[in-house]
Amino acid sequence: MSNKPVVGFVGLGIMGRPMALNLRRAGYPLIVHNRTRAKEKDLLEEGADAAATPQEVAERAEILITMLPDSPDVEQVYLGADGVIAGAHDGQLLIDMSSIAPATAIAVAEAAAGEGADMLDAPVSGGDVGARDGTLSIMVGGSEAAFERAQPLFDVLGKTVVHLGEAGAGQTAKACNQMLVAITIEAVSEALVLASKAGVDPERLIEVLSGGLAGNRVMEVRRRNFLEHDFTPGFRLELHHKDLGIALRTARELGVYAPTTAIVDQMLAALKAEGDGGLDHSALLKFIEQASAHEI
Repeated sequence: MSNKPVVGFVGLGIMGRPMALNLRRAGYPLIVHNRTRAKEKDLLEEGADAAATPQEVAERAEILITMLPDSPDVEQVYLGADGVIAGAHDGQLLIDMSSIAPATAIAVAEAAAGEGADMLDAPVSGGDVGARDGTLSIMVGGSEAAFERAQPLFDVLGKTVVHLGEAGAGQTAKACNQMLVAITIEAVSEALVLASKAGVDPERLIEVLSGGLAGNRVMEVRRRNFLEHDFTPGFRLELHHKDLGIALRTARELGVYAPTTAIVDQMLAALKAEGDGGLDHSALLKFIEQASAHEI
């Protein structure tokens, strides 16, 4: 019999499924739910239980984690009929690890507080690789007490875990993260296409640049995607476009100048319009290649 708290997990996509598996393999009793119920299968084989609705997960779990695509999905899963808040109870800890608008995170936290539950917004960076390996960077907003209670779970899921402030702070940090990642992918793409068109081997370029100040995690983690044009999604381009929308809206509200983010946002919009939204975000390379009339 486990002495660990019963954990609920809602949202078993590219990120959520490996995260939930890591918790189960760490010995946490797990109750799962996914809109597409077939995605629960792997977890059930590992000994998790399934619930019919997010409300049922909330009713049965001491700690509940959600990993969902966008703000409307979080609003629906938490605030909708048969949602988490309908099953939330006094003393419960709710953790949303989706990447959503800070304002949505604050609204859901207020709804949770109305039921006596604590809420953390804890978006992540590290993509599908980090989710599988349990090496995610986790950015957390909410109370110090709730953060301390969640720490053992975060230690299973991630390597770098930072409490940034009150509700919404985690989502603000994630918006900043997504600005930097998108701009870095675009910059790496420019460099690869320039080198290749000038006759320099892109693979050797990555090797030498990685050893200097230009070295970055994007070249390390997405190296093969760039060089092999394998854009199987680790993080879908359309979701990164959504995240830049959140960053730009937040920047506008605060009067922050973010011109490069806006340019890359438009590149992602163009790729989405061409039907590439389901590709990995490293497919930004395609935009630079097309505009340069050169494929690396």
